[in-house]
Amino acid sequence: MATRTTADSAPALPDFGSARPAVAERAERGRSWRSDTPVGAFADWTPSSDRPDPVALLREQDATRVAELVPIRYGRMSASPFAFYRGSAAVMAADLATLPRTGGTTQLCGDAHVANFGVYAAADRSLVFDINDFDETLPGPFEWDVLRLAASLVLAARDRGFEPKVARDAARAAARAYRMATARLARQRTLDVWYARVDEDRIMRTLDTADVGKRTRRTATATFDKARTKTSLRAAEKLTELVDGHVRFREAPPLISREPLRPLDREQYDAVFADYRSTLDDPLRLLLDRFERVDAARKVVGVGSVGTQAYVILLAGRDDDDPLVLQLKQAQPSVLEPHLGASAYDHAGQRVVNGQRYAQAASDILLGWATGPAGRHFYVRQLHDMKGSVDLARVRPRGLTALGELCGATLARAHARSGDAVAVSAYLGDDPDDVTFDKAIGRFARRYADQAEADAAQLDDAIRAGDVEAVTGV
Repeated sequence: MATRTTADSAPALPDFGSARPAVAERAERGRSWRSDTPVGAFADWTPSSDRPDPVALLREQDATRVAELVPIRYGRMSASPFAFYRGSAAVMAADLATLPRTGGTTQLCGDAHVANFGVYAAADRSLVFDINDFDETLPGPFEWDVLRLAASLVLAARDRGFEPKVARDAARAAARAYRMATARLARQRTLDVWYARVDEDRIMRTLDTADVGKRTRRTATATFDKARTKTSLRAAEKLTELVDGHVRFREAPPLISREPLRPLDREQYDAVFADYRSTLDDPLRLLLDRFERVDAARKVVGVGSVGTQAYVILLAGRDDDDPLVLQLKQAQPSVLEPHLGASAYDHAGQRVVNGQRYAQAASDILLGWATGPAGRHFYVRQLHDMKGSVDLARVRPRGLTALGELCGATLARAHARSGDAVAVSAYLGDDPDDVTFDKAIGRFARRYADQAEADAAQLDDAIRAGDVEAVTGV
């Protein structure tokens, strides 16, 4: 199998080219990885002696963010160790870089924690469950995503006050589900792998098999029902108001503000939107042209993303009761790039969009990218398209394990689209009774959760000492 890798660029995705390797050859390639990186190698992670200061790594990111919003980021991250973990992908990337690596290159999410999985609407308007955040996406070793997912499950369990056994079981369940799903995908036809997706029925069957109980099933059903209401119409109702006969975004500084856009003249605004439009296919340009831009505002989003430039754009179709709300979000180099090499895409927005299309079974039809003032890179998507996430504050112990299984299997399917499931499965082994990988991932997850808690405490100390400004409750 040919690869195209240079020292200063991220590893290339598997390229079968014209010399399509035999399945046996691909399997042997996967087994060969064990000589350098045994399946249990991830279990014994310890912080390196020259480990970078985690707060210093986070502060380095402040330089490219909106200064007045950065304290909100630290305020949100200080809420709990799990919240800290959500915002510290750069810290974990530096730690993962110290581990031995397999040759299992795939399109990584780059930030595959449990809160970055959820439901959204496919083009046929059915609800699917998938990864839903790709700001850090880049080709890399498959295990980096698995490790980040597993550690997040341990932290989520601790955040809820669950017993250590629950945290251990959830992390191991995610690893086992990834391993077994990869084995199934390795036996499937190529197009079947590409078309595979996790829909609402599949989720409910998984919950029934896990025997999670009626309360967890009700929580899942409520998540689906809530997601169906999160449309552009609902977003417009929630975020806009009528002023002097004109619909505009309702300001709620600093979270939603129209002020930062006023210096942006109409010519610049038109240029950014035209650049975005040029990245869409012709039929979608026609669709977009049926909408008129009405208003725009800056909107603070997420945890780790707070401080990056993010805007919402209100458009109207046939009338004001036919809204479309788009999100224009700044794309920066992936936090993985210092450790894996530069992206093959010169435009960070294109990196995000194509990474999402590689991994997701169904993607937003209006995904695109644009270059803004000062050469900043952005990507564009619908703000609400029946998006919903699991309310981790309501998940019960058995439900968290079932969620871990669902996320692990979903991650395997995402990786199989751009990676080589045959090779990865051969490396992991598909014997259900061989739990070497599962135990190694679980042990790493517990160790790394301990480290994340220590890092979160270090951020709290810096905030109390006045070295880091944090605004809470926003």
